[in-house]
Parts: sequence; structure tokens; C-alpha cells
Amino acid sequence: MIANEKKINRLFLNWLILSLIIVYFIIIVGGLTRLTNSGLSITEWELFKGILPPINQNTWNSYFNLYKEIPQYRLLNFNMTLEEFKIIFYWEYFHRMLARIIGIFFLIPLIFFYLSKKIDKDYIRICFFIFCLIIVQGIIGWFMVQSGLVNDVTVSHYRLSIHLSTAMVIISLIFWLIINIKLNKKKIFFSFSFENLPFQFLLLLIFFQVIVGAFVSGLDAGKIYPTWPKMGDTFIPNDLYFKSISDFFNFDNHSLVQFYHRSLAYIILFYVLILTFFIYEKKLVNLFKPVKILISILLLQGFLGIFTLVSGLNIFLASAHQITSVLLVFSALNLYYLRTK
Repeated sequence: MIANEKKINRLFLNWLILSLIIVYFIIIVGGLTRLTNSGLSITEWELFKGILPPINQNTWNSYFNLYKEIPQYRLLNFNMTLEEFKIIFYWEYFHRMLARIIGIFFLIPLIFFYLSKKIDKDYIRICFFIFCLIIVQGIIGWFMVQSGLVNDVTVSHYRLSIHLSTAMVIISLIFWLIINIKLNKKKIFFSFSFENLPFQFLLLLIFFQVIVGAFVSGLDAGKIYPTWPKMGDTFIPNDLYFKSISDFFNFDNHSLVQFYHRSLAYIILFYVLILTFFIYEKKLVNLFKPVKILISILLLQGFLGIFTLVSGLNIFLASAHQITSVLLVFSALNLYYLRTK
């Protein structure tokens, strides 16, 4: 009986780890779908339809004709051939298939673990909440695609940021739960105290950076100033004009969005250095290694961001920059987890 319970608990942990990997993978594919401007290639939601890719010429022509009706084709890709369309189609198709796989892969085992009565109820409740977020994420994904089908040649960067932020919340919840299970703990994420506040603030800064990074990606704002450390000839772009408070929150302004993204990167780096000094000053030995990992990933993320800019937004560097952002979230979460009581 006990052996069977241990086996199910081990299966539960392995299932969560695999779920984490798949969610990480779809974030990577989602980033590449955006970088290749493939997200609008399928103009219908197709929740159940479209599980199989086009298998004949008529079906391909049907999808291509639907794509021809949206602004992205008429204004940007009017010379696109069917063979070129297939490339962007498969990026979006693969992204949607992964979303379906995640939904099924998460739901069916979750039902089994719930019915087994062998898994801690608190863990199961969190998993059901994660599944609800996965469903919401699918709806947000279609909500995002819709924004590029009528008046724009790309999706709304605001909706893109919601889509990416939700993915980050999902993968963070799974990551936190995995650590809890491995260490047989039940640490609560929103455990507010004076000791936890500096680490929670770091996570807040990184979360804001993810949102602004989505703005940069959605607007292709990195193209306007592909230079570093200056933006053109100055550190503050000379095409920024602040005549009112609202100008500081004009997130449709490409220069402003890129400036905020750079500035937040510097702020996060400076803050992590202060946090590191605090950890060593207070001799929080259990945090020495985690903070070193955090700094290493943060520096890598920064260098990748710089090289992405000066390379003219090389797609491989841009993808690596996005991939590393998830690792940065993991390292900050790990540091915070080990700090909480």
C-alpha cells in the first residue's frame, strides 16, 4: 500500500516536470512564431477543426485564400507564394498543436491523480487552478490573433503581453509546486513579510520587464535603435518628447518602449547587485549559490539582448534572449523560495 502511494507520488512529480518542459517548449515556439511573423497565418480559431494539417492542394488554397483577406497579406506579404505561406503556417500550426497537447496532457493525468486520493489535496487544488489558467491562455491566444485580422498587420502588443505574462504565471506555478513537492513543503508564494519583500520586489521587476519585452517584440521596437550602449547618438533617444504625464505611458511609442526595456534591464542588474551584497552581508549562506546562478543568467540575458540589438535582430539571438528570460524567472523564483520560511 505504501509502495503504491510512493509510486503515484513519484508519477505525480514526473508528470509536473514533463508539464514544465512542454510549457517551456511552447513558450519557445510561441516566441519563434512571433519572430517569424507567423501568428496570423491561420485566421480561424479551429478549436477542434484543424487538428490535421492540410493534406491536399484544395485545403492549402483554402487556408491561403483566407490569409489573403487580412491586412498582413494585403499590405506586407502581397508577393508571398503558397510555398512561402506554408512556412509561416506550420509555425502557427505547431504552436496550436502544442497548446492542444498541453491541455490534454495536463487534464487527463490530473483527473487520475484526483481520483486516486493519494496526492495532497493542496497540490491538487493548485493543479486545477493551473489547468484553468491553461484554458484561459487558449482564449487569450485567440483574442490576441483577432487583433491582427482586421485593421493591423500584426497582433496587438498589449494582447501579446497578456498572452506571454499568463504563460509565465503558468510555468512559475508549476515550478514552485515542483520545488514544494521535492522538498515536501507547502510554502505559499504570496507570503508577505519584511524578509521576503526584497525578493518579491525582484520578481515584480522581472515581471514588468517581461511585459515591456513583449511590447518591444510586438512593436518590433528593437529595429528603431539597433545600437548599444547609446540609442542612436544619445543614451535617451532624442525623438522622445514629454509634454504631459500621459506621454510617459505611451506604450505605442517604439522609442519609449525600447528605452524602458533597456532601463529596466539596468535597474534589475543594479538591484540584484544590491541584493547580493545584502545576502553576503547577512551571511545567508543557503542563498550564496542561488544568487550566483541568478547573476550568471542575468548577465547572459543582458549580453544576448545587446547582441540581438546590434545584430539587427538576428532571429536565433532574439529567440535565445526570450528563452533565457524563462531561466531568469526560474532563478529568481528559486532564490525567493529558499528565502521564505
